[in-house]
Amino acid sequence: MASADQLKALLKSHIDGDDGHFFAVAMQMAAHEAKLGHGKLAEELRGMIDAAKAGSVPVVSGKRPTPIAQPRGELAGLLDAYYPKARLTEMVLDDSTSERLQRLIKEQRNFSKIQAHGLSPRRKLLLVGPPGTGKTLTASVLAGELGIPLFVVRLDALITKFMGETAAKLRQIFDCIASVRGVYFFDEFDAIGAQRGFGNDVGEIRRVLNSFLQMLEQDESNSIIIAATNHPQSLDYALFRRFDDVIQYGLPNQVQIVELLKAKLSGFNIAKPSWSSLAKIADGLNHAELTRAVQEAIKDAVIHDREILTSADLKKTLEERKAVQQHLLPKQP
Repeated sequence: MASADQLKALLKSHIDGDDGHFFAVAMQMAAHEAKLGHGKLAEELRGMIDAAKAGSVPVVSGKRPTPIAQPRGELAGLLDAYYPKARLTEMVLDDSTSERLQRLIKEQRNFSKIQAHGLSPRRKLLLVGPPGTGKTLTASVLAGELGIPLFVVRLDALITKFMGETAAKLRQIFDCIASVRGVYFFDEFDAIGAQRGFGNDVGEIRRVLNSFLQMLEQDESNSIIIAATNHPQSLDYALFRRFDDVIQYGLPNQVQIVELLKAKLSGFNIAKPSWSSLAKIADGLNHAELTRAVQEAIKDAVIHDREILTSADLKKTLEERKAVQQHLLPKQP
């Protein structure tokens, strides 16, 4: 049963025409019912809320993706929203990472069942690892698999030299997280989670971090929150226990390199490929660099009207990517 405060807040937001607050309160009521074990009622309430946002009648759960609500006002400058089409089968992952992502997807697809037993499905992830290893793609895949929108937080717009303003913007984002179900992706999260980047003004960035920790811990929405960083060692230790899972990403091994090359070449013929030698050449490249190398080889073949690639074609583009990588690596003293 909704509390008196929730009913008053619901009525006030309706009178004021504040749709964002109205939906936020309604989602809180749905979450409360789920905690009481009223799973079917909670699911019906969420369906009605999603349908209201889309301006249409509800449909059976799972038959249509969650309607996307484009951010408005100041939120439009803080969030980029879209529907990804990526799927988990497109990723080449080690068994442990794949199993953990599959587990999250299964728990999300059985949201009501889990909540009916007073439990919460996994929905707060911290992804750590070098650039180009699949962290951003993971956020797209989870949104694509669950049929919900991906909201990418624009840290350049979020973080300003006025920390009080940053905390206020962060509050708007968490209000959106509560009112619109989606995957919310905080990339380069160490900008918030670490004490750096603002000169000597450590006290102010600490207050922003404390605000984030508090909002993250208090959040009981149905959204998925993903933070990603290339610098886990710089994160505040208090952050780690706020997440349901911390997933480590790394460079692909020889077997994964071959799998990734084959996946990216699907639909394009390659004559007698020497996968083992190609994998040795590609050793040290990340997922993004391998993808670019394959794309460059295919584009060259298309331009020259060649329907078949050779190992030599791929070797050339892989070596080009290695040369770029070595040029960008910091020189040893």
